[in-house]
Amino acid sequence: MNTSADRLSGTFFLLFGLALYFLVIPGQTESPEGGNLAPKTVPNYISLVIALCGAFLVLKPTDQQNPNPRAFLTVCLYAAILAFGIFAMSYLGFEFVAPVLSFVIMWLIGERRPLWLIGGVILMPLIIWFLVTYPLGRALP
Repeated sequence: MNTSADRLSGTFFLLFGLALYFLVIPGQTESPEGGNLAPKTVPNYISLVIALCGAFLVLKPTDQQNPNPRAFLTVCLYAAILAFGIFAMSYLGFEFVAPVLSFVIMWLIGERRPLWLIGGVILMPLIIWFLVTYPLGRALP
């Protein structure tokens, strides 16, 4: 990857992180009456990390080579599957989509061990659902 591509992508992530911090997060979070942690705290930190990493890439581009096209297409396939899974969750719900989505991703990366598949397909979505629903008091889609 040449330095101009690094600087271009770094500029994108710098602007993206700043847009999240100043525009998106303040407009999309609500302040609750109680609680120890404001809902915008973690997203604000993440958006600042994205912006800082983008700024660092602009200031100090890498000297890496372009990845091979097969690896790039594999990443694009994973991103498309995840985007479809998130879209499907809004219609079918977390409980139905998360196990299928985790199975597809685990199978595509080559995981075939039964205990790991059971853990990733059944236990992890169940733990995520439990932690979000009960301790955080939020409903999943």
